[in-house]
Amino acid sequence: MAETNGEKKIIKPPVLYRETQQLITEIENKTGTKLLCYWNSVNGNICQNDVMVLYETIKDWGVQEKLYFFIKSNGGDGKASLRIINLLRQHAKKLVAVIQGECASAATMLALGADEILMGPLAFLSAVDTSLTHELSPVDRNNNLVSVNQDELSRVLKLWNKESNHANPYHDLYQYIHPLVFGAVDRASSLSMKLCSDILSYHMDDHGKAEEISRRLNEDYPAHSYPIILREAQKIGLNARELDKELNDLFFSLNNLYSQMGQRAYTDFDENNYHNNEIVNILEARNMQIYYQNDQDWHYRSEERRYISMNDQSAWYVMSGSGDKKEPKVFQIR
Repeated sequence: MAETNGEKKIIKPPVLYRETQQLITEIENKTGTKLLCYWNSVNGNICQNDVMVLYETIKDWGVQEKLYFFIKSNGGDGKASLRIINLLRQHAKKLVAVIQGECASAATMLALGADEILMGPLAFLSAVDTSLTHELSPVDRNNNLVSVNQDELSRVLKLWNKESNHANPYHDLYQYIHPLVFGAVDRASSLSMKLCSDILSYHMDDHGKAEEISRRLNEDYPAHSYPIILREAQKIGLNARELDKELNDLFFSLNNLYSQMGQRAYTDFDENNYHNNEIVNILEARNMQIYYQNDQDWHYRSEERRYISMNDQSAWYVMSGSGDKKEPKVFQIR
């Protein structure tokens, strides 16, 4: 889809409300259970505003005996994950996480809040060791702050102590990483452990087991993106099992529809200017879909070696009710 702006056409992604609603209805009829969908594009993430959107979606539901929670995300704010689980547990006696593909980092924390995790053949969780982008972090070649995580710092210190003749590595490392970043990353790692334990406590009475699962997810994997597939999820103590093939195919189709909505939607004006109109976060249930859409210009400021945002009209939009002819309305969050 495209919208004319002078001589240029602004690329706009499709909003497939009718199609996604049909699939959600089909899945609910097959399972006999309400379904809530949470989907992020590669440029979206779990954020605090999602909690408000989720509340708007389920506030009139009452308490469900069972709730299916479809998650696709590469992560985000773990504190928002805790708030989301806290909200969902007030509306469901049994929460079932459905993972068809990626469910990484803070999204793995969401899955930890479920009594049961259903995983398809493409599904994976990930480690949850926290990375941090601090105001005093190092910068990359585009002058953007880079993230630093506890595992990286620990490995540098371990190699330094093993191979260097210098007794104290910090004098040299502080030239590249500010000491406050070291402290902030250590604090973030402790936060990640607590978040996992607190989320697991919503359905797990064995606190020792919850702490062990939290420790393994935070410390045992050599890469933050290490894929924790079904077998590994079961090995570390999660109540995970295989997703029914017919259901997996339906969720695969649903993910494809969301992927069409979340497709890249950049309009290049020239080498230094472009417009971004991408849909990045989608939350949906029967008769309601709420999504966040970027709507902003970006200009490359060469003297600063970075892009700056201009004319930002990005917003949450809501589609509700049934029928084919539905127009999105702005959903205000401040």
